Amino acid sequence: MNERPTLVELSALAAIARLRSFRKAADELEVSPSTLSHMMRGLEARVGARLLNRTTRSVSPTEAGERLVTRLVSILSDLDGALAEVDELRDRPSGVLRISASETVSMLLMDTVVPRYLERYPEMELDLVAEPAFIDIVAERYDAGIRLGDDVPLDMIAVRFGGQSRMLPVASPAYLVGRTHPITPDDLAHHRCIRSRLPSGRPYRWEFERHGHSMTTDVSGPLTLNRTELMTKAALQGLGIAFVPERIAIPFLRTGALCSLLEDWCPTYPGMFLYYPGHRHVPAGLRAFIDVLTQTDFND
Repeated sequence: MNERPTLVELSALAAIARLRSFRKAADELEVSPSTLSHMMRGLEARVGARLLNRTTRSVSPTEAGERLVTRLVSILSDLDGALAEVDELRDRPSGVLRISASETVSMLLMDTVVPRYLERYPEMELDLVAEPAFIDIVAERYDAGIRLGDDVPLDMIAVRFGGQSRMLPVASPAYLVGRTHPITPDDLAHHRCIRSRLPSGRPYRWEFERHGHSMTTDVSGPLTLNRTELMTKAALQGLGIAFVPERIAIPFLRTGALCSLLEDWCPTYPGMFLYYPGHRHVPAGLRAFIDVLTQTDFND
């Protein structure tokens, strides 16, 4: 090896291997795909080995590239931790904080947490990515993720926030006019329900529990959606009964725009958790975000 590769080149290689795309990696690194391709050719020439297999449709690491990237992930993580420790010596947190959350939680954070965090820590940049499906935050190089407790990996440190929550069937007064309110989940068979689809593509079966008796219901209806906000809007428009998180429905329940149904069949669950790798140094920006998150009352 005539010349040591630069940190920029190695970081670029790791991004390409992670994203399996020159275009996506170029967007993330804010360079052109042609510049990135030229950079990789130069890197391969310096190390004297082919690191990437390229076709017109895909890119993937060679065996040599995979071995190098595997080592790089740990090295780059340690470097991020070292830089974060230096950042702690500053008066205020600064840098970029990357967080993965569901679309519903992202919308919830935008109401209070995000504006408050950016106002309190003006030198921080927040990269909040709304992901419909659960992802590996370590492999994707996020600082933290936010999910329900059951979805948090066991090897992560989890911070609970927002209190207990529950799923709740809701409908508009206009929809309920002339219709009998459901008394049990079985009564939903006589109603138009707004169905939801999981990220896997499978329809979500509504889950209920009362006096220790649990049941799931595969509801029927003319409309299927994959976002809580859209389901709530459909219910507001009188298109049927939607099954949504109570905290999303609360503003509309308070104004009477929506009515809750089957409340005694809707148990609470622990709520949401922010989680992050336990083996990593916790950046000052993440600690500051946790402070804002846990100090926020989501029921206001």
